[in-house]
Amino acid sequence: MVAGEASGDVLGADLIRALKKQFPKAIFEGIGGPKMQAEGFQSLFQMDRLSVMGFVEPLKRLPELLRMRRMVIKRYLENKPAAFIGIDSPDFNANIEFKLHQAGVKTVHYVSPSVWAWRQGRIKKIKKSVDLMLCLLPFEAAFYEQHQVPVRFVGHPLAGQFASQPDTEAARQQLSLDSDRPVLCIMPGSRAGEVDMMSEVFLDTAKSLVASVAGLQLVIPAANNARYAQLREILATRPELEISLILQQSHTAMAASDAVLLASGTTALEAMLLKKPMVVSYKLGALTYKLVSPFIKTPFVSIPNLLANKMLVPELIQDQAKVSHLATAVLDALDEAKRPALVACFDELHQQLAVESGVIAASAIARLVGSGGHP
Repeated sequence: MVAGEASGDVLGADLIRALKKQFPKAIFEGIGGPKMQAEGFQSLFQMDRLSVMGFVEPLKRLPELLRMRRMVIKRYLENKPAAFIGIDSPDFNANIEFKLHQAGVKTVHYVSPSVWAWRQGRIKKIKKSVDLMLCLLPFEAAFYEQHQVPVRFVGHPLAGQFASQPDTEAARQQLSLDSDRPVLCIMPGSRAGEVDMMSEVFLDTAKSLVASVAGLQLVIPAANNARYAQLREILATRPELEISLILQQSHTAMAASDAVLLASGTTALEAMLLKKPMVVSYKLGALTYKLVSPFIKTPFVSIPNLLANKMLVPELIQDQAKVSHLATAVLDALDEAKRPALVACFDELHQQLAVESGVIAASAIARLVGSGGHP
């Protein structure tokens, strides 16, 4: 098994627990983090050596990453395992899966790359590399079925972490927010570039809304210490805006809110699981968008809309991400009369995702390994 990030470590630990019941004498090894190791996993390298982001950092670490990958491939070609399971980290795992699959090792990839959304040509390499794809979302499974790749939908681990209804009152008390006034949670992203790109239009939108929504409270949860410092500097240039900037606690901030204005990403899924009306927005640099947009193949960008296969929540992307459009959409999201129907849809989608991921994944892997064929 190879996991490269904290989220993969959580999935891996859950999967190991379930696989132990199917294979009590199995040995689990490869690359994993502390949660996997707590389940008896033997990690050949420190997982955080794989956790690199952006463009420059991976290039600086490329020789080390390639050396690690060569060693993993060599080890499992010489001592073939019952199965190799790549957990997310597709850039690192894809080549391992390809080489081992070619050598007759059963290969599993857990967490689909966004091949259904863009660069769909990658499906050809996946078909040559993977015996079983484990997907977190049902529309992903449908895509692989269309392309004759063995697949199993296993649910999303996040879904089990949220109650069916959030305790809004408790969340407001925790953040010292007034219970009787509306709350807008603003989430401009977890990366520095996202915050630079989205914060100005989001804060301009907030300024417009404060003028039109009586008593509106604003809260921004910073993803980490670096984003907190970045946002504090940005907010220092906006003394006219009264905003509660908090470190992390994003789930509490969303739970406390009446609506969420967010940069597209996993946050939209979290807001859906918290049953919060939202407005999804995103901007890229003009040149980047021009280069990327021809490869985007989906009608929606946010997970709630992709799950529902319809525009449940507004998406204001690139040129549509303007203050006038965003403000109108947020006002609509704050409309209490429209909330029950949306919450009912969110609840239905929540239940679809809230299944025992590790158990389902382990059963599919057991069939793959036991049958010597397709799961």
